Amino acid sequence: MNEMPGDDRRLPPALADVARVEFDYADGDGIDFEPYDAFDTAGETTGWLRQWTGNPELDGGAYRLFGQDGTGGLAALWYGRPGRPLAEQPVVFMGSEGECGVVAGNLSDFLWVLADGIGPLESVLYDEHEALPNLQLTELAERHATTPRRPARDILTEARTEFPTFTDAIDALCR
Repeated sequence: MNEMPGDDRRLPPALADVARVEFDYADGDGIDFEPYDAFDTAGETTGWLRQWTGNPELDGGAYRLFGQDGTGGLAALWYGRPGRPLAEQPVVFMGSEGECGVVAGNLSDFLWVLADGIGPLESVLYDEHEALPNLQLTELAERHATTPRRPARDILTEARTEFPTFTDAIDALCR
């Protein structure tokens, strides 16, 4: 696994704004996502990765955990592009039942996925995604995004095409 340069645990401004959004999933039609107001610590991240994979030798330095779904699956920025800034790293999701995948190629694209009403869990669990645009998240994406707005399904396809081996690489770490 690649290590993030330094150990900066400050949320980028876009994720800090996402953390202030109230995600309502009670009716089953919303996004099942609970954003954190800070990244998990390096120790928490390593402990989680070791538990999730069953591999006590792993280090979580390549991930910045920033939210979870209602079952405890975690969303993270993954250091998949060495030397690039944190906001340019892919967003990934690792679910409580072992499901995982790339959600977006960068933080900006992740904002557009959220604006389409699709969260990290939904993007990994389902192949078909019906856009349910969220005005508050659209406005947030318009303020922070550096990439053009595109449908979530296009963003997901692009990210999975760019990082086709992510899921297999994670599976290979599992014991």
